[in-house]
Amino acid sequence: MHTPPPRRKLPIGIQTFREIRQEGCYYVDKTGLIADLVEAGKSYFLSRPRRFGKSLLVDTLKELFEGNRALFTGLEADTRWDWSVRHPVVRISFGGGVAHTASQLGYRIQYNLQASRTALDLPRPPSLPPDDMAGDLMDLIVQAHARHGERVVVLIDEYDKPILDNIEHPDRAREMREGLKNLYSVLKDADAHLKFVFLTGVSKFSKVSLFSGLNHLQDITLDPEYSALCGYTERDLDTVFAPELPGLDRDEIRRWYNGYNWLGESVYNPFDVLLLFRKRRFRAYWFETGTPTFLLKLLTERRQFTPDLGRLVSTESILSTFDVDTIPTESLMFQAGYLTIASEHSRPGRLDLQLKYPNQEVQSSLNDVLLQQLAGGVSVPGPQISRLWDLLALGDPLPLKELFHAFFASIPNDWYRNSPLAQFEGYWASVFYSHFAALGLDIRVEDTTNKGRIDMVVLTCGAVWVFEFKVVELVPEGRAIEQIRRKGYAEKYRDRGEPVHLIGVEFSRVERNLVAFDVETWQP
Repeated sequence: MHTPPPRRKLPIGIQTFREIRQEGCYYVDKTGLIADLVEAGKSYFLSRPRRFGKSLLVDTLKELFEGNRALFTGLEADTRWDWSVRHPVVRISFGGGVAHTASQLGYRIQYNLQASRTALDLPRPPSLPPDDMAGDLMDLIVQAHARHGERVVVLIDEYDKPILDNIEHPDRAREMREGLKNLYSVLKDADAHLKFVFLTGVSKFSKVSLFSGLNHLQDITLDPEYSALCGYTERDLDTVFAPELPGLDRDEIRRWYNGYNWLGESVYNPFDVLLLFRKRRFRAYWFETGTPTFLLKLLTERRQFTPDLGRLVSTESILSTFDVDTIPTESLMFQAGYLTIASEHSRPGRLDLQLKYPNQEVQSSLNDVLLQQLAGGVSVPGPQISRLWDLLALGDPLPLKELFHAFFASIPNDWYRNSPLAQFEGYWASVFYSHFAALGLDIRVEDTTNKGRIDMVVLTCGAVWVFEFKVVELVPEGRAIEQIRRKGYAEKYRDRGEPVHLIGVEFSRVERNLVAFDVETWQP
């Protein structure tokens, strides 16, 4: 009989490679990919969402270059790394705390540089002006090379956090950007003294701003070879974490937490997986650690049609376009981890990328908070969503009319008058879509048939729910159900052998509610 490996300590919140190895925690071996990276080049940039293991990756690089071989026994790097050479490491991290002024940023830079000086036993020359951060870093690199006789490794973690922490205040964000740009510009001039440079962050700022002094960095964010450099693969779950799987539905784990893709192998969100194994319950662990307030504000200001969010199309260049004054919606959502790559389509000289929600956690949680924005209050949508599921399970579409009528009636009048959201045509359909998306259901938006496009199809509870939406101030009443009939929208789903509910929904801007909810059901 096969004996499963023993359970280990879950490395929740541990970003130190040494602690994970010495404490006998689970560790997914990324050291082979790291060795590939070091063998292939010298200077890199990697963007990944928050809590995806970037800091652990940086710490692993530190231990490798410092030559601490005992920590790597049994790992791929043990037999691939040149342990005869040790390099001085300068490590800078902006992960802790928040800087709101240039002086606060300067203090954090000084703290980081002094920590590296202390570790390398290198004094700061008294002739250096106290506020010359770029000069301080250059001197540190040159001194470290001279003292240790080997070129220097520079590792910068969360390189963009000071800017992102101030992104809602553009003047402050620009101030942070300029301070960091001055610091990072040193890396290009110090090239002769450097063995390896690695920067991580959530966002890639445009080359014309922060990256103008870092154009020698190789961006591996969308490199298929390194798609799984952070995160857990299917194989990782089935091998490394095999002792944790009994008692959990393997397909549900996949549906909830897998799906992140950077043009290579898809990965699971590592933060979610570890919390699931500890708590043994499916929850939105990653989403709940950081409410995307800036994203919600941006989507509201831009009157985003929420059904489009899970099917945006972008180009590779747009996904890398991000600056204080230029923030494309798809770029922000992709870099922050709320969208990922579904497929790619090559064109002459360009790469088009179809985006999607990574998994149920993101789709459900994001649409839940979007509904709060669409309803003008945190408490409004919660009971609605639960009730919607109960009604869908009953299989009768007629009670949905009352449910949504009550929902629109509950939205405060002041919110209607003051919110830009209620003034655009897609508002009503957005509310409907986000209700179903918040349940994590299989939804098809603008579903193509041979006679047109269905506004929304939901496949759930053993039935097909076909919706067509109209605003009566724009289209005469009765046109929604008429269009469903005339274009034969049920035909596409007849071969499923399930009931097909055809639902024409009509809204009135004047009434601020449904004015028609026509239903026909085709039985197999």
